[in-house]
Amino acid sequence: MEKTMLTFDRVSAHYGKIQALHEVSLTVNKGEIVTLIGANGAGKTTLLGTLCGDPRATHGTIAFDGKTITDWPTAKIMREAVAIVPEGRRVFARMTVEENLAMGGFFSDKQQYQERQRWVYELFPRLLERRTQRAGTMSGGEQQMLAIGRALMSNPRLLLLDEPSLGLAPIIIQQIFDTIEQLRREGMTIFLVEQNANQALKLADRGYVLENGRVVLEDTGEALLANEAVRSAYLGG
Repeated sequence: MEKTMLTFDRVSAHYGKIQALHEVSLTVNKGEIVTLIGANGAGKTTLLGTLCGDPRATHGTIAFDGKTITDWPTAKIMREAVAIVPEGRRVFARMTVEENLAMGGFFSDKQQYQERQRWVYELFPRLLERRTQRAGTMSGGEQQMLAIGRALMSNPRLLLLDEPSLGLAPIIIQQIFDTIEQLRREGMTIFLVEQNANQALKLADRGYVLENGRVVLEDTGEALLANEAVRSAYLGG
């Protein structure tokens, strides 16, 4: 039986008087890649935000590894081994690659830190080459590698990725998705929010389609790729 890692049960959220999510329910099982696709403004980033405590869910429950975390402070959620790679990367521009990674591994002991750092450099050799370079002088693709590497330094059990392909060249996008696939092979549980529906669904075990803050469709990644409505709306026909 598959172990459920993350559950949203009829979760709603608001920005002031505007309702952004409408009773969203979904699950992510241990070792899966689950993707959430939808147009701009559908509520994808808001959904990730409710998981991290910003904005707060105004209805429903969110559970991680069997614990209800709906009202937990963001820092406590992150200490439960949840890590997020935010939209737009948000690396510390004035810090070097090594300093950015150190921020991600802040709560690790020396041995854990060194092991995680070696692993990140194996995943992204470019970061090793540029370890003393300031993040703000790196390309968008290199910054995305750094953002993922920084998240992995905390040794997460659940990795949240918010639009990792945004603004990147096709060859870099493929490299990023190859790395996501490698993480899954190594047992990482991944919740992927992505506008590039074709790439995301090819990679995903399962997927959800979000429209106007509501889940309107869920299925395997393969089935969603073949779905005519999904192809028309998100895959260019």
